[in-house]
Amino acid sequence: GGVAVVGTQTPSGSAYVTPAGDPSRWLWPTEGRLISRFQANDPARKGIDIGGKVGQPIVATANGQVVYSGNGLLGYGELIIIKHSDRMLSAYAHNSKRLVSEGQQVTAGDQIAEMGTNDRNQAELHFEIRANGSPQDPLKYLPQR
Repeated sequence: GGVAVVGTQTPSGSAYVTPAGDPSRWLWPTEGRLISRFQANDPARKGIDIGGKVGQPIVATANGQVVYSGNGLLGYGELIIIKHSDRMLSAYAHNSKRLVSEGQQVTAGDQIAEMGTNDRNQAELHFEIRANGSPQDPLKYLPQR
């Protein structure tokens, strides 16, 4: 990742994002198999679920700023939300441990959390991408693998 020089940031964007404001490429937030896919009309499927092992690294999928790090949202457990541009956010839920705090700048690939378990006690990451507040299919953004 490049080094962002403090002071180069403009109101329309920053050193962290493409001219259009949105990340041009995204990383997978963790290793593991896809357990559940996005479904637009199902409130329980606003993102994807990636299975793995408790404690494995969760990383920022694109450069941005941590706008939420806490456990105040029911059903998400320990949750981190990163703002990547004026309209794009990513959310990482069911962490066992949060490693970043609100206001922190992160670079794509930085570890932000450790994987935890969902309410059925399965080790997984619930991952969402939102554009203008509405959930998108993360698989449309993440690279093929």
